[in-house]
Amino acid sequence: MSNVKTNSILIQAETLARGADSTFNSPSRGSMTLREVIDDIVSFTNKDLKDEYKIVIGTDSQENHNGVNFVSAVVVHRVGRGGRYFWRRLYKSSIKNLRLRIYEEANLSRALAEEVIELLAKSGGLPCSLEIHIDVGMNGPTKAMINEVVGMVRGSGFEVKTKPDAYGASNVADKYT
Repeated sequence: MSNVKTNSILIQAETLARGADSTFNSPSRGSMTLREVIDDIVSFTNKDLKDEYKIVIGTDSQENHNGVNFVSAVVVHRVGRGGRYFWRRLYKSSIKNLRLRIYEEANLSRALAEEVIELLAKSGGLPCSLEIHIDVGMNGPTKAMINEVVGMVRGSGFEVKTKPDAYGASNVADKYT
């Protein structure tokens, strides 16, 4: 993929992640702003400081007759003891090419992760590790893209998980696409 096209995708994803309606949904708390999500993460992770927590961010998409439905999830996993999640939906005009759609998913997750880290830092720091889950795996049509998409996300400084370990994208976000 050319650098021009890749840079264009990065810019589009950052614009979608930061400039779009940033309303998140929570199964237990309803509609929330990203600031409220961050406050909830801080409160949740401060309840039991001896537990280990992970923040997971993943995006999934589905092409439909109106374009592409992207759902990004922020998961706070209390390791061994459950967790909670928040999700938001973004729409974009049709992307017929699977490779470009997977790049868009990864870039939306990366941009959201950067925003979450920035807001958590303003709230006193990141209470735990952060992973980006991308919806690619060794089986199916995305297997040829694993190295390049994982490399792009790792190159941005994030830990990456792919299928079958990418539950943030392939289970949580997928539930709402």
